[in-house]
Amino acid sequence: MLKLFIGNKNYSSWSMRTGVLIKQADIACEEVVVRFDSFAAGSNFRQIIDAISPTGKVPVLVDTDVVNGLVVWDTLAIAEYLAEKFPEKALWPRDVAARAQARSVCAEMHSGFTGLRSNCPMNIEASLRETGQLVWRDQPAVRADVKRIVRMWSELLRASGGPMLFGDFSIADAYFAPVVMRLKTYSLPVALDVAAYMERVCALPGVQAWVDGALAEKDFLDFEEPYRLSSS
Repeated sequence: MLKLFIGNKNYSSWSMRTGVLIKQADIACEEVVVRFDSFAAGSNFRQIIDAISPTGKVPVLVDTDVVNGLVVWDTLAIAEYLAEKFPEKALWPRDVAARAQARSVCAEMHSGFTGLRSNCPMNIEASLRETGQLVWRDQPAVRADVKRIVRMWSELLRASGGPMLFGDFSIADAYFAPVVMRLKTYSLPVALDVAAYMERVCALPGVQAWVDGALAEKDFLDFEEPYRLSSS
């Protein structure tokens, strides 16, 4: 049995990547939400996650079908494990060249785009258009990140013919789903083909389920909110 430990769906972009992948691929998995009460040592969140993962972070995948239980604690490692455990799901593109490219763009997301991630934290239930305009005006790193993302997605969609980055849904689409959320929340400017791709991502059942869960939380966490004093 698989068990996925995640943080608040509204804020946890890393959790979203794995959660969307599992849901969209229709993989049986128990989802355990561990609220972000604090990331300090001794917090309820840290007590629960520290007992499972050596990093003290989410997401964490536990496979109890493996003797003594297997813990996988990095989003790329989780994606690779699921791709190997469920080869029939074709979570990576089947073509070897496309698969290498998909891994490359996921690795780029994993380690890059720090301008966008730091200035536009994921906040699914918020609408921060005016904040986005100020960030776009004042943060060249954000403009550079979005330029790279738009070019990447446009090139991949053109090469594959869509509707997803590599034709069919793959790990790459799940990996960039939180970026789609950020672009929407902050109303950052994108090309028409990218805007259309974003709408297709939002229409995926796995993404819809995650967004519905985020909206149902109604859990305003001030330490996750650099731009709002309340949810109203």
